Amino acid sequence: MTDSELNKKVYLKSGKEESLLRFHPWVFSGAIARVEGEPAEGEVVDVYTSKKEFIARGHFQVGSITVRVLTFTDEPIDHAYWVRRLTVARELRRSLHLIDNPQNNTYRLVHGEGDNLPGLIIDVYDRTAVMQAHSAGMHLDRKAIAEALKEVMGDVIENIYYKSETTLPFKADLLERENGFLYGGSPEDVAMENGLKFHVDWLKGQKTGFFVDQRENRHLLERYAEGRSVLNMFCYTGGFSFYAMRGGARLVHSVDSSAKAIDLTNQNVALNFPDDSRHAAFAEDAFKFLDRMGDQYDLIILDPPAFAKHRGALRNALRGYTKLNAKALEKIRSGGILFTFSCSQVVSKVDFRNAVFTAAAQSGRSVRILHQLTQPGDHPVNIYHPEGEYLKGLVLYVE
Repeated sequence: MTDSELNKKVYLKSGKEESLLRFHPWVFSGAIARVEGEPAEGEVVDVYTSKKEFIARGHFQVGSITVRVLTFTDEPIDHAYWVRRLTVARELRRSLHLIDNPQNNTYRLVHGEGDNLPGLIIDVYDRTAVMQAHSAGMHLDRKAIAEALKEVMGDVIENIYYKSETTLPFKADLLERENGFLYGGSPEDVAMENGLKFHVDWLKGQKTGFFVDQRENRHLLERYAEGRSVLNMFCYTGGFSFYAMRGGARLVHSVDSSAKAIDLTNQNVALNFPDDSRHAAFAEDAFKFLDRMGDQYDLIILDPPAFAKHRGALRNALRGYTKLNAKALEKIRSGGILFTFSCSQVVSKVDFRNAVFTAAAQSGRSVRILHQLTQPGDHPVNIYHPEGEYLKGLVLYVE
């Protein structure tokens, strides 16, 4: 019996196969005419056109995105499938010189749809891979993925930590949601990025423990830091801060509302620059800090958490970005440089740029764009899934 005969079936409404013919990896609930076989959450299903022609195979899930496509061909989703997909992902990172690099052992190995594995994230920190599922299907397949990962990565990976308690669909009826090691179990939590060391809190930290997507943008900031007074807002674990210090900043202040984040920032600065008096950290609300600060900074980083998790929050998010950037543009010294970001997927590049444009107009300052930033190559964007381009950034020169 073939896989097509074994798998449960999703039939599309007439004309709704167009996006799949363009290799978009999502099937929305509104495109579905009927479902046969009562698939469980996370089960593999086959997708057919209204003319009963096979078009895709993927993970089923109750919700707006009903099927996340794993393949557009009639191939089994088995060990060989996971090995093939992970091997392609590994070779991409190898071509980016991120694997076997003595100055860097931190990178994203799998970036969901960008690696044709929708719902799966794998970040590597030295010898530990942190796996995160954003779909019921990837959660159910986590052990099979871990087995394939061990085979593909060999002795590069000694530990696999599963961290999905907060990312799995809330309403899905899933067992064994708990975080924990699927393989290994080393407590070593220090990794290296571009020659700088940092602690990774994959146990309780945000995302997989570190924001890998800002690696190249941090490196760019380092080039601008010499002799400047730097403010790193929403610092989390201090990535931009210790890059600024290596770049020769005169002083660096790190701000985050989380006392735990501030503690990690101080630990990371101490790892690289022990007893360096240039750095100070503050656990404080960003807007309150910006209100009370003077004009002592001539390099400011604004890297806030996502202001909009869904499209319904877009209007308020754009107001938030405008308010935040207006405060920074008002206070930054003449000749200052502002690195400003949005990681909200529903905020487009045009939306974000317009919000910052409005902030600049409100400040009355002369502002020029030096760089337009995005996510690095180990966070690839599937050309058929433009929604994957989530990170937007601008580097501004302020007179």
